Amino acid sequence: MKIMTVFGTRPEAIKMAPLVCALEREPGIESVLCVTAQHRSMLDQVLELFELTPEYDLDIMQPGQTISMITSRVLEGLEEVLEKERPDRVLVHGDTSTTFAAALACFYKRIPVGHVEAGLRTYDRYSPFPEEINRVLTGHIADLHFAPTPRNRDNLLREGIADDRIFVTGNTVIDALLQVADRPYTFEEEPLASLDFATKRVITVTCHRRENQGERMDNIFGAIADIAREFADVEIVYPVHLNPVVQELARKHLAGMDNVHLIEPLTYLPFVHLMARSHLIITDSGGMQEEAPALSKPVLVVRKETERPEAVEAGTVKLAGVERADIYRLTKELLCDDAAYASMAKAANPYGDGHACSRIVEILKSL
Repeated sequence: MKIMTVFGTRPEAIKMAPLVCALEREPGIESVLCVTAQHRSMLDQVLELFELTPEYDLDIMQPGQTISMITSRVLEGLEEVLEKERPDRVLVHGDTSTTFAAALACFYKRIPVGHVEAGLRTYDRYSPFPEEINRVLTGHIADLHFAPTPRNRDNLLREGIADDRIFVTGNTVIDALLQVADRPYTFEEEPLASLDFATKRVITVTCHRRENQGERMDNIFGAIADIAREFADVEIVYPVHLNPVVQELARKHLAGMDNVHLIEPLTYLPFVHLMARSHLIITDSGGMQEEAPALSKPVLVVRKETERPEAVEAGTVKLAGVERADIYRLTKELLCDDAAYASMAKAANPYGDGHACSRIVEILKSL
């Protein structure tokens, strides 16, 4: 059985790398890896970490690329690859433009598609943008759906997906996270090398989403600055996204503060170890809502909605919104109220046990 895996961004690579490794180890499966390089340097870091060498690299990334440019280049690049390889099935992940375009390219070639991390929904087509529509459209192209949670399965059932085509597996990101967290690691670069994780409460921040850029990001960074000024024992670490808009807003609000560290984006290995040593996480990322709870770290999500409501219901995540006062209040509560902190840190992670990849491989074999 020939299985091709296609991905193009760092988040996809993190979540699909352990699955590719599992496919490569499995007798009877010929694994073919194709990357689009929608994100070039960040993708390459993950490939190196998991020691993966793609058979095909479309290398589509260009300066100033738009969503339309990404989609069209993936479609064009995959046409030749699919024609040459004729895989029995293609696996795509989640909600990127690479994901949707790859699924569409397979549909044009009548090649079955398996959708990993299927069934996530906010039911707001413009938030997150364009991810919500990407995953909906991919879900209606795919014939196999690997849903992380029962709620994701229920979302698909409501959309008319056949029950026998949906499999609840857990999320592959937990597989990746636990594998990487088990590796010993020492920070070598400043400021992390000299940061006092033992006596300081470290808050890790990530913020980059398109829908947050502008006034919302002003509010988010303003709240973080308020916390930094009020709590002398708090150190805030923000690996700033490379987007120039994000860079400018981060410098405007946070540059020059002694206990705020604006650093370059981290590769996955040090980032996992930063999360593991942090006190709490403030993020607008989707993946970190799944990862941080596996490390017993409370997460405040600076968005108006989340496609991962299981984490909110489980108590590992709180939806902080995008208003400065709300973000400040909820962060302060976790810093001042030990019971509130413990209730989040000790809550059970709903996203799996680190064996999602082996489940997916067994399902593929059974077909």
